[in-house]
Amino acid sequence: MNYSDRARVFLASHGMEPDGIDLGSSVASFIADMELGLAGRPSSLDMIPTYLSCGVPPMGKKAVVIDAGGTNFRVALVSFSDSGPVIEHEERDSMPGASEPAAWQDFIDFCADKLLPYLSQAEAIGFCFSYRTEITPQRDGRVIALSKAVQLSGCEGRYICADLREALRKRGAPERPAVVLNDTAAVLMSGSPLLDGGNYDSLIGLVCGTGENTCCTMDTGRIGRLSLPAGSQMLVDLESCCFDGLPSGDFDRELDAASTAPGDHLLEKKTSGVYLGELSRLTLRGAARDGLFTPQGAAAVESLETFSAAEADALAAGEPSPLFADAADAALASELCSAVYERAAACIAVNLASIMLFNSAGGDAEQPVCICADGSVIARSRCLRPMLERQLSTFAAGELGLHSVITTPAEAPIIGAAAAALLNA
Repeated sequence: MNYSDRARVFLASHGMEPDGIDLGSSVASFIADMELGLAGRPSSLDMIPTYLSCGVPPMGKKAVVIDAGGTNFRVALVSFSDSGPVIEHEERDSMPGASEPAAWQDFIDFCADKLLPYLSQAEAIGFCFSYRTEITPQRDGRVIALSKAVQLSGCEGRYICADLREALRKRGAPERPAVVLNDTAAVLMSGSPLLDGGNYDSLIGLVCGTGENTCCTMDTGRIGRLSLPAGSQMLVDLESCCFDGLPSGDFDRELDAASTAPGDHLLEKKTSGVYLGELSRLTLRGAARDGLFTPQGAAAVESLETFSAAEADALAAGEPSPLFADAADAALASELCSAVYERAAACIAVNLASIMLFNSAGGDAEQPVCICADGSVIARSRCLRPMLERQLSTFAAGELGLHSVITTPAEAPIIGAAAAALLNA
């Protein structure tokens, strides 16, 4: 975007200009942290092995899937056909522990009861569990912690599949293998049917909604902490939300200092839906205090106690706003919110380009990397996706020769969990 002189000078004076990020050096810093994380050394990127591999899921076989994320719980029976994934008997419920505290065993019993009607038709169980979990070599998950929105007492340290299988045995259910994965790995796996035909080099999973994260496949020989031989592929969860190698401006630092975890999740604080609205509000307030708005416009900005990502996105997209009666105020506010989103796109482009460069993927324009994306910001923002695609075109493809396309598979967590189960259980 071509910014006006006053917007450009203001953004630069506060370290918030989108082109203030040196993309090349940021990629080098990101890859250095990837290598440290893979070696098990201190890094802002955890690089968590999932013990899952990707491929084309078998046709005709069914998996029963649980998607437990946020405050929602879903179960479905999923299969794959020549025409694409088939979802049957999907049920939606509130996540146990969301409306009122519950015990871990209550949750496991709830899961077992929901699975029971479908196990006779299913070959395997896929469990998309979108909370902090350590994945074991057996593809089980040991719970580390839940979000504040869900309260399940006694969950810490419990093994999800082991507890679930025990509950199913008590109900006389047929034995079925099960795998656990998080939402980002599931989003990557949702693209696995697209590998049929060889049109894509590889897959990357991107979640950009309330939070931000990426997942990719890589050669097991590069995962030094596991000491595995080279030659096989494994999904690795980067936990890229925590990357700390990007420059921060004045309003990034202000937002971070007021957060519940200062110094943590720094990439996420520049890119995700839970922060983009507040980052836009702080930027607008900074402009008001620097005298860039009329007195009426400045008063309107100062009166904002909260500002959502949707409101910021609307301003960035140039929608009329009841906040600003003066056209020049409205135009400036639109530029500043647009800059927040364009800088977010640049940060995500660094993340994605680093993965492609690290894996030597996407070098052939006829066989690009397929970025499977999910989340409210990538799906609903009118600004973020086109800005990100422009960054990937000009920087990743234009400067690095790395080609990619973004796709947003419907029902990605459910489809991905089913593919993971059928390929890995």
